[in-house]
Amino acid sequence: MSPAPTSPVLELSKLTHAYGEHPVLNGVELAIGAGEFVALIGPNGSGKTTLLKCLAGILAPQGGSVRIAGTDMAADPLAAKAALGFAVDPVLLPPLLTGRQCLELFAGVRGLPALPESSLALARSLAFDTWLDREVQSYSLGTRQKLGILLGLVGEPPLLVLDEPMNGLDPQSAFALKMHLVGLTRERGTAVLLATHALEVAERFITRATLLIEGRLVREWDTATLDAIRHDPDSSLEQVMVEALAEHGAARET
Repeated sequence: MSPAPTSPVLELSKLTHAYGEHPVLNGVELAIGAGEFVALIGPNGSGKTTLLKCLAGILAPQGGSVRIAGTDMAADPLAAKAALGFAVDPVLLPPLLTGRQCLELFAGVRGLPALPESSLALARSLAFDTWLDREVQSYSLGTRQKLGILLGLVGEPPLLVLDEPMNGLDPQSAFALKMHLVGLTRERGTAVLLATHALEVAERFITRATLLIEGRLVREWDTATLDAIRHDPDSSLEQVMVEALAEHGAARET
């Protein structure tokens, strides 16, 4: 007897959004299951950040729906967001709080009695532990980026969403984060959505990639296709994406 199918951890249905008369999202459909590590790729201006803000409840989409762990974001935003970890924009971090205070606040919001050891262990892996008790205003951009990521991962919810998380990270920290995310997908069944236009960041670690151009998901690469690309010495995901961009007529920024 085959196991019963499980519901997606994230389900976007016919998602639309516009700024004034400029459409940014055009009927996006996407489902991510437990244990998947999905890269959302696309050029600058393709709508990636708007899409992430809509699925996180920061923006209300003008059409369509967002469901997280079976809960509709519009109907019950608190329950939906409880299942979501969304990395905080470094610009929005409170300058006068310490890193530890920020993390403890997020732990409290998630109903945790204390800052979990998993957060402290990741802080050590990211070489952030020496900054825990310093005020955010003393941080470099890279250190703020680490704190934003740590905040999103507090409590290790079933869905993690990261927007260009490697920006500003040193190579050791970037590798530690990637391995941590892979471990969560494999050991806890966490679903990860990583938005990036830097394919070398994701190529070795993701299980699926999807390409967003002008607010539409126009191409997807499943696990088998990605494995074939990885084993082809004359190919790379970056090369395949560039070819797909050209095929779909994506304009370069000037």
